[in-house]
Amino acid sequence: MTFLRGLDERLRLARLFCVTDARLGSADLKSFADGVFAAGVDLVQLRDESASDAQKLAALETLRTAARGQGLVSVHADPDLAREFVADVVQLPKGGPSATKARRGLSQWARVGRSCYSAADVDAALADDGIDFLTIGPVFNRMPWSSGLPGLDLVRHAARVAPPAAKGSKPWFAIGGITLDNLDRVLDAGARRVAVGRAITAAGDPARAARMFGDRLRAAWASASDLIPGTLA
Repeated sequence: MTFLRGLDERLRLARLFCVTDARLGSADLKSFADGVFAAGVDLVQLRDESASDAQKLAALETLRTAARGQGLVSVHADPDLAREFVADVVQLPKGGPSATKARRGLSQWARVGRSCYSAADVDAALADDGIDFLTIGPVFNRMPWSSGLPGLDLVRHAARVAPPAAKGSKPWFAIGGITLDNLDRVLDAGARRVAVGRAITAAGDPARAARMFGDRLRAAWASASDLIPGTLA
């Protein structure tokens, strides 16, 4: 179990968040995870509705082994699984349990995130002392249950109310259809952290794709004109 201050620091310093399924079809989760963590992914989150609980737990253990000393592993939307896994990081969906309820039975050190689909969601998550990080989106992919698209306007709102470089700002990640081709638009809107799915997981060389995302994000932080004097990037 990672010490609290270490988890907070690692979340603050995280730039690249990868969302993957258990890769049951290709049976290559171990090599995939080893590759993307080595290439600079800071956090991998498992999302796989088709996997059984036992398969999810096994996949999470594989990810944790690959992550040791290199990154973090997140459980998505399942506090019970997070408790069984003794997760360091769990992300709650909109409309899911409160952070207080989700933390019951988790380690006292566990960090909790929230999915945000609107400016009101962002503002509420920022005001909730039980929430440690956010995802903002979807930026480009529409949600199946909604005709709306939060898009880049939501990224701009998050950048205004929680500047990524401001000391004390909760970390947030833009998510939803982000690729190397549209990444600059996300960065121009104010994001400095992104969550990526198929642009890494379905790439011919996932580690190379992850490295390219990581290089672009590091450059954005290094050259950012919105860094606030006296704060840490």
